[in-house]
Amino acid sequence: MRPAQLSRSLGELNVVGWGSSGTDGPVKSAGRVLKILELFDVLRREAPVHEVAQLLDLPQSSTSVLLRSIVLMGYLHFNPTTRAFSPTTRVALLGNWINGSMISNGLLMRLLQRINARTSQAVVVAARNQIWSEYIHVVQSTNAVRLFVVKGSRRRLIRSGTGLMLLADLPDSEIKRIAIRTNAEADLDEPRDCIATLMEQVAEVRRQGWAATFDTITKGGGMIAMRLPQINGEEQLVVGVPGITKELRENCADYLAIMREETARYMEWRQSEQTVGPE
Repeated sequence: MRPAQLSRSLGELNVVGWGSSGTDGPVKSAGRVLKILELFDVLRREAPVHEVAQLLDLPQSSTSVLLRSIVLMGYLHFNPTTRAFSPTTRVALLGNWINGSMISNGLLMRLLQRINARTSQAVVVAARNQIWSEYIHVVQSTNAVRLFVVKGSRRRLIRSGTGLMLLADLPDSEIKRIAIRTNAEADLDEPRDCIATLMEQVAEVRRQGWAATFDTITKGGGMIAMRLPQINGEEQLVVGVPGITKELRENCADYLAIMREETARYMEWRQSEQTVGPE
């Protein structure tokens, strides 16, 4: 996504987390369809062809064809009055069977909303995607001055708070392989990470049970992250509180206490649902 245009479209001053998502691989159209759906999830309103093309840096002609194809498939609605597109209910129903009560019964969303209400900060859920930590859901901060975190953003595992938390569960040998690959694939102007330093960071995260990074990716911004307990072999997820560095540093202990309390409450909900079972 283009940061300047996205900032204007959202009416936000501090949008973070845009960037390339690898849609120009062998199957461009498949990647572009998913990025279009993700864009609507960020905008949360209908959008015309020219805005979608501009925000995703795509040709307008091919974007128009693609949008109309998605309409024919039933995943987008076209409003002839405004000449704009929006997702249909069919999109919302995709994947609602995954991870049972965590998603379909709204328990994960309730957890994020409670942390958000108690901290006023944004809350993200992150999952591993190869060498990346990917924000699969975001609840935005309610503070007047805030970072607006784009859902679907990716951060390198070895350089981010959520990434370090995800790495902590992996064997040391796999962490080193991820670090070597990350350094090898980095752009020429990107820093290369010291593997020995990384392993020290991971050891500290394992010891304390949480991770925090400040000013490593976004200047003036940081992340406090904590593992979400797994049930029945679910995908490992991490809950994170991103925000302005000064606020996170000053309130780190309080935010960690809130995350621990709400995560424990969430696990009680999950276990209670499993005991009662579906009606």
